[in-house]
Amino acid sequence: MSRPDNPLAAQMHPLKNFEPEHFRWEVDASGQCARIVLDRPERKNPLTFESYAELRDLFQGLTRATDIRVVILSGAGGNFCSGGDVHEIIGPLVTMSMPDLLRFTRLTGELVLAMRRAPQPIIAAVDGVCAGAGAMLALASDFRLATPQAKTAFLFTRVGLAGCDMGACTLLPRLIGQGRAAELLYTGRSMSAEEGLAWGYFNRLVAPESLESEALGLAESLASGPTFAHAMTKNMLHQEWSMTLEQALEAEAQAQAICMQTEDFRRAYHAFAAKRAPRFEGN
Repeated sequence: MSRPDNPLAAQMHPLKNFEPEHFRWEVDASGQCARIVLDRPERKNPLTFESYAELRDLFQGLTRATDIRVVILSGAGGNFCSGGDVHEIIGPLVTMSMPDLLRFTRLTGELVLAMRRAPQPIIAAVDGVCAGAGAMLALASDFRLATPQAKTAFLFTRVGLAGCDMGACTLLPRLIGQGRAAELLYTGRSMSAEEGLAWGYFNRLVAPESLESEALGLAESLASGPTFAHAMTKNMLHQEWSMTLEQALEAEAQAQAICMQTEDFRRAYHAFAAKRAPRFEGN
């Protein structure tokens, strides 16, 4: 029996034929830009126990999907995500035992961690309602584009829970500041799109009819860039939160030395010397 040219090929493309049950998964013609669409528009795209687990598994699988370079996360029907489904999640939680409750809360955290560990940049395209767990999905993404109609709320205290859900007390203060995060997490009030832009939660606001094309344009721009270097940048942005300056400088020195060994770096140098645009291939 002949050996395959690349014995790791099967592990490198685990999502080629992925068909989720609880949301839409689309890959463009290039095979590089993928879209996750939360698709329960009649309920403003809430999450269920099953969709939490399937999203976690998908983002965990993306660590091995070297063909996919960028992921866009959006919702159908003019809304992003209304959070956990009131009837399919909130209701059952009231009757669960402590071990089952802990299994669920750990599952939601595993989803956020999988998003942060996925090497691909994740672009959240936010329109309309972006609440509770939906706000956390947007927060765990790397970029957030929104329409002026976007309303973001961390609703946990509104149902008698702490604001520290799915990493909110870690992620949100780092993005918008401690005082602003405290206001949103204590009160559960909606943050307008304009506030989100001014506070740094959103990268930019776009017209509703342009949201999809703007997200796709950003995705294509990132996909054409040095994807290995992008993955390294994302990894260091995540890891350096818990480092001292000395540790961060050493970690960045090692990361940059690794990137200097890539073919993308060599190609970029030769393109610069020849006064032409570089072509990145992610290796």
